[in-house]
Amino acid sequence: MTKIQSTGTAVITGASTGIGAIHAGRFAGHSYLIGVLAALFGALAWSLNFVVPFVIGDYSIFDFALFRFVIPAALGMLFLLFKRDATRALTRTDWLTAFLLGFIGYLAYFLTVAGAAIFAGPVIAPAFLGLVPVVLAIAGNLSRKVVSWRALSFSVLLTMVGLAFVNASIVDVTSMATARSPAIGILLAIAAVGLWTWFGLANQRALAARPGIDAHVWTALILAGGGLEMLAFGPIGLALGVFNIPQLGLGWENAAPLYFWGTALAIFASVGGALAWTFASQRLPVALSAQLLVSETIFGTIFGLAVHGRLPTIVEVSGLAILTVGVIVTIRVFHGKAKVAPV
Repeated sequence: MTKIQSTGTAVITGASTGIGAIHAGRFAGHSYLIGVLAALFGALAWSLNFVVPFVIGDYSIFDFALFRFVIPAALGMLFLLFKRDATRALTRTDWLTAFLLGFIGYLAYFLTVAGAAIFAGPVIAPAFLGLVPVVLAIAGNLSRKVVSWRALSFSVLLTMVGLAFVNASIVDVTSMATARSPAIGILLAIAAVGLWTWFGLANQRALAARPGIDAHVWTALILAGGGLEMLAFGPIGLALGVFNIPQLGLGWENAAPLYFWGTALAIFASVGGALAWTFASQRLPVALSAQLLVSETIFGTIFGLAVHGRLPTIVEVSGLAILTVGVIVTIRVFHGKAKVAPV
């Protein structure tokens, strides 16, 4: 894959070379901007998941997951039917890889996050999942070093400090004391961090191996895999009693919030977020896109405060400010030093 330096590093040595360098620099800068905006949009879309438990009534998070995963899978399969030429060009390896990514980044990740919340309460999962951008940024720069560790360390430090400030306000000793099994919850939260890190690295490697693949087709494949796998989990979930639909039914009077939020987030968060992440993965190194995921915590905290109808505390404001500065610093570091490989 051809790598083009940013505008600031283009060297003009002659008339024809200069014109080519200017066009290359503009293209690289344009691709970089699209990648950054896509990553930020994906974080915004996924942050809406933080409000789901407060808006779906008596239905469980697993009931919501049926809408969250199955609707995008249906849309993905429908899209692939209309893109028959692109679908015919796919190999068996393409299908298997996309379905594996759908399992890692969607179904398995969701189950571990939900399990962490069930066993350890609402404290452990958010606190540990906030580490995903840090772990993924470090792992991404290890697998493909695009900036110096010294340049990356400052933004990572800002992220960790900001996350500590934001998460400090949600620590509730009482809820921890009444948690079903904090040890199991912590293990599941760590597993969730590992799964998302695995997904981020594996997805970018898969896209790098397929430089000509359409982002919409690849996203549709992953969504189809995750949704079909969620359907396969259905009988297991019913046996475990994690669904409330059998007791509550799907009548409009009870299920209106489930229909509305399930459909809205299926389209906006699952489809929009996944497509945005694919665009970002095609244009940015993992270490950068991972750090931009910090904005999910920023958006999620803002939405959470709105749902609870309260203003942020001084600690929360400080944490959000530090996280925002960290995101800005990260963008500047990679824009100035990284060589971005556009599609």
